[in-house]
Amino acid sequence: MMLKTNEIAKMDGKEATVRGWVYRQRILGDNVFIVVRDAWGIVQCVIKKGAVDEKMYNEAANLYIESSVIITGAVKKDERAPGGAEIKASKLETVSRGEFYPIQKDLSEEYLLNVRHLWLRSRKMVAIMQARHHIMNYLREWLNSKDFFEITPPILTKAGAEGGAEMFELEYFGDTASLTQSSQLYGEAMIFGLERVYTFAPSFRAEKSRTKRHLTEFWHLEPEMAWTNQAQNEEIQEQMISYVAQKMAESHKGLLEAAGQNPETMKNVKPPFHRIMYDDAVDKINELGGKMEHGQDPGADEEALLLTVYDKPVFVKNYPTEIKAFYMKEDPDRPGTVLNADLLAPTVGEIIGGSEREWDYDKLIARMKAQNMPLKTYEWYSDLRKYGSVPHSGFGLGIERFVKYILKLDHIRDAIPFPRTINRLEP
Repeated sequence: MMLKTNEIAKMDGKEATVRGWVYRQRILGDNVFIVVRDAWGIVQCVIKKGAVDEKMYNEAANLYIESSVIITGAVKKDERAPGGAEIKASKLETVSRGEFYPIQKDLSEEYLLNVRHLWLRSRKMVAIMQARHHIMNYLREWLNSKDFFEITPPILTKAGAEGGAEMFELEYFGDTASLTQSSQLYGEAMIFGLERVYTFAPSFRAEKSRTKRHLTEFWHLEPEMAWTNQAQNEEIQEQMISYVAQKMAESHKGLLEAAGQNPETMKNVKPPFHRIMYDDAVDKINELGGKMEHGQDPGADEEALLLTVYDKPVFVKNYPTEIKAFYMKEDPDRPGTVLNADLLAPTVGEIIGGSEREWDYDKLIARMKAQNMPLKTYEWYSDLRKYGSVPHSGFGLGIERFVKYILKLDHIRDAIPFPRTINRLEP
């Protein structure tokens, strides 16, 4: 009976078969101990000399780490054994012995990035990738339960949402196109038919940043919502973030602990989140030892200072108009600021940027002209405001930053299978 490793312990006293890869192998006296791993865990198998034929014993003794095998034998429950049980093997099939595995202990981060295609098999990376899968599923689960529709935006575009200097340009049949920085503008087009939409898609930023939270290619969750103001936008964000944190703490405690996160920390992530105005945030940062001027966009260092006084995410609201994107609506009650909020999370910094969108045609055009934007390129976008425009809001969540926060990872590159940074394009 073929079983997963996490099912073996319940077969105490019975015969079972497991298949996977050699995680550990050692010879102790007349016994060859093989720890087999699969996607669900590990289990120890023992091949005893004299209990099996000589060919099988020698085959077991000469396996490499990561050799693929199928092992059958009697199960004995043993809390001391890896996986809580041991298989006394009666049959071993070597599917592929392979070659000597090049990853051992105490290797540099750079080397492990060079062999990323192999390092993804490590127990740590398996746990992170499983957690990433669940996090993305819970985000979709929450959005789908709130009447959002998932849409599929283009990756190639002419219109940048965050500034031309950060766009990856390429030749496109005699024209120039760019890899998308954000699917937001296309999401806005869809709300006039579907009202609540979201995209799960890659975004690309040509930022020359060498920090623990920057990638040049990352996955982006971007909801857009008709009939929604900024206050409602923030409530949606905190409910969604809290939902995922609670689900991970309740259902995947082992994955959190394997990555280094305390599940109790995630249980504390409940609405309402903290809120602070931008000007007050600047004052607080400087009070804590920072040197930030009003009108500056806080960087990683400034955000880290501010987060020392919070135990869960905090919204920083109403940034100055001149440092934020053209599509953000000015706050009529606070002229010179926009109806926006960046959500900062402990250990990471900004994980979400969101705002109420400027839905008045004339005001949007005036803002675009003030920033010397090519109106023709964005004509389709401004056109949306001519036909039944309504108040609407949206936000963008960086998936890798969110995974980094949920799992308390040291570096964002471990939150994605094959990280792309300014100095890494392989493997």
